Amino acid sequence: MRKIIHVDMDAFFASVEIRDDPSLRGKPVIVGGMPNSRGVVATCSYEARKFGIHSGMASSMAGRLCPRAVFLHPNFEKYVAVSRQIRQIFLDYTGLVEPVSIDEAYLDVTVNKRGIPYATRTAREIKQRILQTTGLTASAGVSFNMFLAKIASDFQKPDGLTVITPERAPEILRDLPIGKFYGIGKVTEKYLLERGIRTGADLLRLSRQELVQTFGRTGEYYYNAARGIDDREVTPEHEPKSMGTETTFSHDTSDMTELVPFLRQQTQEVAAELQKYHYQGKTVTVKVKFFDFRTITRSRTIGEHTDDPAVIFAVARELLEHTDAEKIPVRLLGVTVSNFPAQGKNEGADGQLIQPEFDFGEEL
Repeated sequence: MRKIIHVDMDAFFASVEIRDDPSLRGKPVIVGGMPNSRGVVATCSYEARKFGIHSGMASSMAGRLCPRAVFLHPNFEKYVAVSRQIRQIFLDYTGLVEPVSIDEAYLDVTVNKRGIPYATRTAREIKQRILQTTGLTASAGVSFNMFLAKIASDFQKPDGLTVITPERAPEILRDLPIGKFYGIGKVTEKYLLERGIRTGADLLRLSRQELVQTFGRTGEYYYNAARGIDDREVTPEHEPKSMGTETTFSHDTSDMTELVPFLRQQTQEVAAELQKYHYQGKTVTVKVKFFDFRTITRSRTIGEHTDDPAVIFAVARELLEHTDAEKIPVRLLGVTVSNFPAQGKNEGADGQLIQPEFDFGEEL
């Protein structure tokens, strides 16, 4: 039986900002667009969540819900640096780490580098090391598959640790609200609630055939989820296929004296990231979203791989000039470099894997 841990940082961006500015502690902190902009909430502190604010909400709405909230622009470079610290902690325990996003990941610790017999103990140790290293808290879920580990990590946020053993799984799934099932979004949740499917127990009553007829291939997933079945394997991160950046402007513009300098700044940022991680690309892509949300991309592949900001900018500027950006107001601009040389497979960290005994006892 596998031993899977899902680690999810608590209000990650906001927590990093509060750590770096203790005067923010206890306040409703929102990281994302400003309340007078068209931006959205990237994340917010738990104090802000009490007002009904959540990720993806329009910043203007968040400002109305909590006028005294502290709004901060995201500092992604800082968040990425912290994320790398956390990732290294994971790799000290297992090479089987699958990042889901900058602030969460799955770990398969069935076979682990430290020979710790219990996944629960491993999760507790990882949480403690994250706190010591970064000053941040994480919530962890431990179970025998990825689906249940993800559910478990949501149980006791923030700073939680929940274990779902094979014995506990059926009862937990029966009582679980349908919207808490990973993979069931708002639209599907509403559809199921309207048909009286409110909990896992209700979902369990539907046959495989009924679910497949209603939801197609996804119905198979729902059938298995209700029974705690998930055969997915934790897959380590692959080499990136591209690096880029995009930004939504505070105001629409078709003024090339604004767009071109901004594009230059973006290409410099992308080039710096390429150089930092020793990547070079041959394909430059410019993305333009107009005021009416119509989005286009223009790409060009050059003869040699490069990380030179001047080369990237020259190509990107020419691509921009082959759009209607000078005629139609632009809402968003982005640039991406891709088509990297073939990379060798990542080597695992040093340290021999140790096969522990499969003794579950009272805990995974």
